[in-house]
Amino acid sequence: MSLPPMAAIRAFEAVARHLSFTRAADELGMTQAAVSYQIKLLEERIAAPLFVRRPRQVELSETGRKLAPQIRQAFELMREAFADTKGEVDSLLSISTVPTFASQWLAKNLGLFQIAHPDIAVRLDSTSDMVDLSGDAFDIGIRTLAEPRGKGLVYHLLVKADFTPLLSPALAESVGGIREPADLLKLPMLDPQDEWWGMWFSAAGVPGFSGEGRPKSVMNLQSLLGAAAIAGRGATMLTPALFHDEIAAGQLIRPFPLLANAGRGYYLAYAESRRNVPKIKRFRDWMLEATAFMRAES
Repeated sequence: MSLPPMAAIRAFEAVARHLSFTRAADELGMTQAAVSYQIKLLEERIAAPLFVRRPRQVELSETGRKLAPQIRQAFELMREAFADTKGEVDSLLSISTVPTFASQWLAKNLGLFQIAHPDIAVRLDSTSDMVDLSGDAFDIGIRTLAEPRGKGLVYHLLVKADFTPLLSPALAESVGGIREPADLLKLPMLDPQDEWWGMWFSAAGVPGFSGEGRPKSVMNLQSLLGAAAIAGRGATMLTPALFHDEIAAGQLIRPFPLLANAGRGYYLAYAESRRNVPKIKRFRDWMLEATAFMRAES
């Protein structure tokens, strides 16, 4: 037997609970006539009366008394299921982030957010692929962008993707130290064909740099380039704000204060329609405060 219409089942549950067509109609936002019609449909479906109608009083029939507890239980199970699901959605924050920001900053600091907000669980997905923030898969996106734009999205700059040469102290000492930009030309370079090299040398007053003739490498990710630089495999162009810990620990040195700019930055983004969702607001506020020092240094 197929289920009766849900509207009829809802009407029966409400009338059985209140023992009143009028109060059930008020709760459901229906007219009393509409509730009576739904009950009639249900009675026709099961071929038995569900209520005994008396002057100014409604009672459950024998069939109604058997059916009401089971229908009430079914509605309670549905309410609990939706409440549990909403609780899981409200307490799980899904973040999609580019790999470098994930490994160089977010993974190291995310525990501080969770200590401050123990009621929010975080799911972190590291990918360079763009994701749809208007759906349910991800709440927050962190991407490297030149011009943040996207219909229905809100963007917040976390840090500019400015860059400068970084290298290991031992590599610098291998050529007697790095005292001027041209000294870098004595060293092996990681991803020497990267346009950042030419841009930085030009800004430093060393025009005409070319990676031609140098061993080629294409790591692309700053996190990989940073690991290779720490191992002394070459000098590399990195965003120093993302390597604050490695510089502070002496694993990498920054020979020059000069920063070059390719007009890009790391941005936090989310759907404008969800800007007031509590978990998104709390993470946004925490991120902007926690990364303020990087924006000040860049």
